[in-house]
Amino acid sequence: MRTPDSRHPGPGEGISDESESSALAPQHSVGVGSQVSGVPRLGVINVSDRASQGVYEDLPGKRAVAWLERAFVKPWELAYEVVPDEQDWIERVLTEFVDQQGCCLILTTGGTGPALRDVTPEATAAVCDRLLPGFGEAMRAQSLKIVPTAILSRQIAGTRGSCLIINLPGKPKAIEECLPVIAPAIPYAIELIGGPRLTVAPTADFTPFLPRETG
Repeated sequence: MRTPDSRHPGPGEGISDESESSALAPQHSVGVGSQVSGVPRLGVINVSDRASQGVYEDLPGKRAVAWLERAFVKPWELAYEVVPDEQDWIERVLTEFVDQQGCCLILTTGGTGPALRDVTPEATAAVCDRLLPGFGEAMRAQSLKIVPTAILSRQIAGTRGSCLIINLPGKPKAIEECLPVIAPAIPYAIELIGGPRLTVAPTADFTPFLPRETG
């Protein structure tokens, strides 16, 4: 597992043409990481040019990890990367986290605004099988109560195989404001797409949605 202070190698570094093409293929294999350990794996990817260069501390990614620590009962494993605002780079890491490492949930932070280098939603859409618009809509509605510029946010969510991928804002405060709004649906969504059951911790800041049993 890479630590929250590590940075992913650049496109083409340590990745052969064959492995790159297979990583971006439409057929998704079951992640080997979860198969081997039998423990759910959760991923966090902070998308930031400056954080990936070590110019400043990766606060958004660490805030997302802290939230996961409070939200879900262990054992679960963490996959973590800090990457620049490059679409092919983001796509590659998302693909690796799902197809190779077996993540059932990935939270990305940053790169969701209207700036020219904000490409996290495009990268997410490119690797997902299906999009789940409700997550982004709920986050924008929540943020709009706090700041009018929330209408500029473009975060999305979707599924790749049995993994739920959610874009979060890049500001730590906004991450804390958005996650409790969408979190009740996260465990159930993962189960619906064939992922593992995540147990919500007593320290969580949300109550999970539990469907009624049908006879």
